[in-house]
Amino acid sequence: MQVETLNDGLIVANYGRHFLVETLEGTRLICHSRGKKSHGLVGDRVLWKASGDEGTIESISERRNVLYRQDTVRTKSFAANLDQILILVAATPEFSSSQLSRALIAAEAEHIKPIIALNKSDLIEPFARAWEWLLPYRQMQYDVLPLSLKQSGQLDREELLKLLAGKTTLVLGPSGAGKSTLINLLAPGALAQTREISQSLNSGKHTTTSTTWYWVDKGKATALIDSPGFQEFGLNHIDAANLTAYMPDLKRHVPQCKFYNCSHLHEPDCAVLAAVKPDAGASEISPNRYKIYCELYAELSQSKRY
Repeated sequence: MQVETLNDGLIVANYGRHFLVETLEGTRLICHSRGKKSHGLVGDRVLWKASGDEGTIESISERRNVLYRQDTVRTKSFAANLDQILILVAATPEFSSSQLSRALIAAEAEHIKPIIALNKSDLIEPFARAWEWLLPYRQMQYDVLPLSLKQSGQLDREELLKLLAGKTTLVLGPSGAGKSTLINLLAPGALAQTREISQSLNSGKHTTTSTTWYWVDKGKATALIDSPGFQEFGLNHIDAANLTAYMPDLKRHVPQCKFYNCSHLHEPDCAVLAAVKPDAGASEISPNRYKIYCELYAELSQSKRY
């Protein structure tokens, strides 16, 4: 009886029911999940079995982490086994501080390091407004990087490579922020190759419709994962009572609250409420961030009732 050979591989693209798997030798082939359900994610280490010119994924190795979002209808997983995420926003179109906060909370919950990059620094006034809007995040010690991807490409490329070297980084952000420009800057030609593959699967469009892995260096130590743009970022997998644990500016004040189960909404002697200041310094909480907390707390408390 012939024993079927299982091969090691890495999922580098997800096209719904199809996956692109990279072998240890560096070749790539289309694989399918065994059975009807599709559980694989970009970044998964897998064992696969050859089946003609394609393959079947037989098992998925245990994951270090998964970045995902969840609303009342469905869960959307971005990728697995990440070292960090790069949240790319732009001076224009104006980004949502609520969506940025949600992405940061999702990263904190999975212990994934976030980096915020603000694109279009060449647009002087819009960029100045957006940079000021990001002050609370700089005060929380998040890395916040100014970029002008279309203007000063080489300078930005060198700065980005320092942050990305030797790591697997998911690029996250709304449509129009410049994710495709970023990928082209760091991995030239990668997007064109990806379009050819997706078109052959009848799923290709000129915007990103799938999550895709790109090697930045020939030694394959540095990887970028591109993801589709999003308009909503649900956090239904987060418990409202644990929300402050993933918001650094609020978290530092929680131990000083009078009540151990303080909701930070109305209780007396609440240290979080006391720290909310109109011109918040590095050790205080901005009104906008506190407003985001209140909105999220209400949303997450409501979702758990159903």
